Amino acid sequence: MALVSLRDISINFTGTRLLDSVSMQIEPGERVCLLGRNGEGKSTLLSIIEGITAPDTGSVDYARGTRVAMLPQEVPQDLRGTVYDVTAAGLGAVGTHLTTYHAASRALNDATDADENTLVAKLEQAQEALEKAGGWPHHQTIETVLSHLKLNGDERFSSLSGGTKRRTMLARALVSNPDLLILDEPTNHLDIDSIDWLEDFLLRQTTALLFVTHDRTFLRKIATRIVELDRGSLFNWDCPYATYLERKDAALDAEAKQNHNFDRKLAEEERWIRQGIKARRTRNMGRVRDLRKMREEHKARRDRVGSVNMVIQETERTGKLVVEANSLCFGFDDTPLISNFSTTIMRGDKVGLIGPNGVGKTTLLKILLGELEPQSGSIRHGVNLQINYFDQLRDQLDETQSARYNVADGNDYVTINGQQRHVMSHLKNFLFTPDRSTVPVSVLSGGERNRLLLARLFTRPSNVLVMDEPTNDLDAETLDLLEELLMDYPGTLLLVSHDRTFLNNVVTSSIAFEGNGVVADYVGGYDDWLRQRPTTPVTQTKPAKQKSAPKSTKKKLSYKEKFELEKKRETLKTLPALIETLETQLDDLQSKMSQPDYFKKTPQTMADDQKDLETLETKLDTTYGLWEELESALEGVELD
Repeated sequence: MALVSLRDISINFTGTRLLDSVSMQIEPGERVCLLGRNGEGKSTLLSIIEGITAPDTGSVDYARGTRVAMLPQEVPQDLRGTVYDVTAAGLGAVGTHLTTYHAASRALNDATDADENTLVAKLEQAQEALEKAGGWPHHQTIETVLSHLKLNGDERFSSLSGGTKRRTMLARALVSNPDLLILDEPTNHLDIDSIDWLEDFLLRQTTALLFVTHDRTFLRKIATRIVELDRGSLFNWDCPYATYLERKDAALDAEAKQNHNFDRKLAEEERWIRQGIKARRTRNMGRVRDLRKMREEHKARRDRVGSVNMVIQETERTGKLVVEANSLCFGFDDTPLISNFSTTIMRGDKVGLIGPNGVGKTTLLKILLGELEPQSGSIRHGVNLQINYFDQLRDQLDETQSARYNVADGNDYVTINGQQRHVMSHLKNFLFTPDRSTVPVSVLSGGERNRLLLARLFTRPSNVLVMDEPTNDLDAETLDLLEELLMDYPGTLLLVSHDRTFLNNVVTSSIAFEGNGVVADYVGGYDDWLRQRPTTPVTQTKPAKQKSAPKSTKKKLSYKEKFELEKKRETLKTLPALIETLETQLDDLQSKMSQPDYFKKTPQTMADDQKDLETLETKLDTTYGLWEELESALEGVELD
């Protein structure tokens, strides 16, 4: 039985039917990706399924007892408390007990003698309530999710940035263990490590999932079915993403041909109806009725909105050298961000910066561009650099002014590659209608703001383009066009992105942050870096504090010690093969569980597979731990 059934849902905003009598079902265990261009109504549809927005017509039916949790695009304004409190609130009554326990436990650490007895009693009450409600596993889940999403449970929610608040809302949705989990752009504001963890987390769940995403790698890994919202209608694509792209192109070609034939036939009939008096006396009334129907059909037809038309304004070429960096070092206190990094960037290079949030990517960009002095090392720039910067925080946009004003600084015209163009015509190329061009930026959606920033960016001539997270909130079609534009760009590109597909398709080399201040150059994009990077964590000491290694002192081993060490060495030799076997089994099982028709398996089969998955993961973690332990024990040991 379906968890959720939508029947003939319609909703009308500002004269346009976002949803026009749409129907769909979501079955238990399905992972459905909802696709559609920006502004098509995807978030509205998710809100209707969650029960927040009421449709104009139609009904939403749920299976008895179905629990739904959602990550919305916009963060609610009425949330209070700590990150832990907001996250635990997704668990209902159990979450209330967890919040009480967490707060009492935290307060007890700072309590005076006078308060201690009261807090201990409160803590014991919370513990007893949690035990009755079976809440301890949920506490562990919350701690795990907060850790992987890089959230501090004790921070006040109201003090967080918009991106961190969205990560907290994602944590709240993930821990609630619903029957249907709805995620609207879950990878926004997550780095690649967190996205990888989120993918694994979702693949391990038996929860049904409905999600919207611009991350094509995430889509390919997670979705078992694709549903597309296009001009008010829903289309089901029961196939992988690559096949969907091929079939979608074929469907659009067929639609264009059909519309062309229809329009030609309509034009012929219109010419016929306007013939002279003699022809009108003898005309076929059935043919007249058919013409009226054709007119109505043409009037009701919703043509697909045109594609974004982006052109980068170019300027004189730079010299062959763009940036040369030698032995760069930079850090804060005792934390090195960049240690002994050197690189050379030449004209036409397209360089991706890869690493977790907060690791120092933006800092390195500023050093390379000369906006920040390194603590040691040197930077040399080539000649004639004209740099354009795409800011992930969109600080270059004036929220109080219109899109039109932001692009042209209040002027009526912009100049693109030597030719003047009216600002409204330029904005039309980025899918801005006249009414959306004149509203304040503060009311635009995330996707519209990113398109506006691109429209502004590409009116400025450049030969060096710096883009910091340009892909957030852009639909897949706009991403494809942006990729093509950047690949053809003759200048130099420095790109910070957590979109793995975008990195693979655009960059020719990568600068990767690998921890402990180590930054390294690699040829190719994200997948190329995965193949080339060190298999063990890289460590590096600060150059200013390097010391010569102390001379090793050999200790004479007893027979028993030699015997034990030999046993460890033999055990160590067997571990790589065992790890490879476990990883193969794990990959096979995950592949099986991510198949499009997996949700059709019996609940018992899915539960058994989930148990096997957890067992394999535990064995793999244990084996890795043993490997590290034995390597550490045998490090520097020589047997006679």
